[in-house]
Amino acid sequence: MAGIKDVAQAAGVSIATVSRALSGRGSVSAAAQEAVQRAAAELGYVVSSSASGLASGRTRNIGVLVPVINHWFYACVLEGISSRLMDEGYDTTLYQLTQDSAQREKVFSDFLLRQRVDAVIAVNVELADEEVQALLAVDKPLVGVGGPLPGVPTLHVNDEAISALATGHLISLGHERIGFIGGNAETDVDFMIPTHRRAGYEQALEQAGLPIDESLIVSADFSMTQGYAVAKQLLGNPASRPTAVFAASDEMAIGAILAARDLGLQLPRDLSVIGVDNHDLAELFGLTTVEQRPHEQGQLAVAMLLRAIRGEEPAQAHELGHRLIVRSSTTRPAQ
Repeated sequence: MAGIKDVAQAAGVSIATVSRALSGRGSVSAAAQEAVQRAAAELGYVVSSSASGLASGRTRNIGVLVPVINHWFYACVLEGISSRLMDEGYDTTLYQLTQDSAQREKVFSDFLLRQRVDAVIAVNVELADEEVQALLAVDKPLVGVGGPLPGVPTLHVNDEAISALATGHLISLGHERIGFIGGNAETDVDFMIPTHRRAGYEQALEQAGLPIDESLIVSADFSMTQGYAVAKQLLGNPASRPTAVFAASDEMAIGAILAARDLGLQLPRDLSVIGVDNHDLAELFGLTTVEQRPHEQGQLAVAMLLRAIRGEEPAQAHELGHRLIVRSSTTRPAQ
């Protein structure tokens, strides 16, 4: 098996030059860089990450914190993170961080603070100040996705504005009885996203002079299954049925569409439905939605983290855009 000495001899450069060229640390001329890469490829030489880590104090491994794994949004963010990190030559280690204090203590005192990761991305995880400071104190750069973390560069969307846009779309079509499927107590934790999405819904109604009817507001866990179950109850009584439903996620919106079909309703003639995300299944169901591009959020988080590792990223929040995508699930209410 070829070693670094073999690469140096084949490229006609020093071992130190090979190390700098393959690690990306230090200045190397374009000619030397090309010669080293060509020699390494011909000899089948692969840089040892453990040896590189011992020499530099870096592992080229990034820790990613998420509250749940089996939701579409988190899967898309993680895909964006891991693909961009792979392109940059970094490994990814995933940690599911719940509200359990003993588990969080173990993650922060053991896994993250030891030399297992170079930096951390927190996805929709609201970290305590002492958790943030523990990472920064041992030179673990940190980037947040989903909400503000004081003193940390973060990415987030404006959840109130997203909900106001979705609800406003239904109002613009002439709907006045608009149901809302939001998050429940279990999902309303880190950054209180369900609370913000309900606030945007209520804000749009108030600005249009429409009353807030608590009987039209139900809660679920952002899943298709619970979206279906609560929509079945919301739509079950023809006398009090809304003419439109805004669901705080596309998965719950798709559940509402399936519930409406089971009740014999024709979409969008009898019911309009709008969601949030632009889920992979949204187009299949003709679902009108507000897109927030989670895959892109993951890639942007990595770009921010790399700048933070190099000491270039100032601690600030970046608000990401969103857009309304109108499909066939929304129209004017039947007269």
